[in-house]
Amino acid sequence: MNTMEITIVRVYLLEAQRQLKPLLKRLNDWGKTRGIAVFKGTAGFGYDGVSRSGDLLDNSDESTLPTVVEFFDEPAKVTAVLDYLEQTVKPGYIVHWNARMSARAFAPLRPDIGLVDDKVAQAKK
Repeated sequence: MNTMEITIVRVYLLEAQRQLKPLLKRLNDWGKTRGIAVFKGTAGFGYDGVSRSGDLLDNSDESTLPTVVEFFDEPAKVTAVLDYLEQTVKPGYIVHWNARMSARAFAPLRPDIGLVDDKVAQAKK
């Protein structure tokens, strides 16, 4: 099986911090990061030991529910994103690790349409 090295990053936020939308915009628009997912927690506590919970149906800006943003990409691209994150997210709320994934699932980008399908990739070889 063809595999390739990737880096996975997990960022822990609180909804009330209002960091989610700017972070997603940065990851998608600027970084063109692949594999972005957002998870909304039902409860949690962080470094300060304060328990946070709330109503999952509460979509207000004051919700204190924990939110996790997870994404992956090639290590070099993730390093550039981590440089940005370290300036905007509190220390200790970003974790990352290296992993391997199926190289076929990680087709190269084509500027005009996005992902290259297998036939196009084979034709270029």
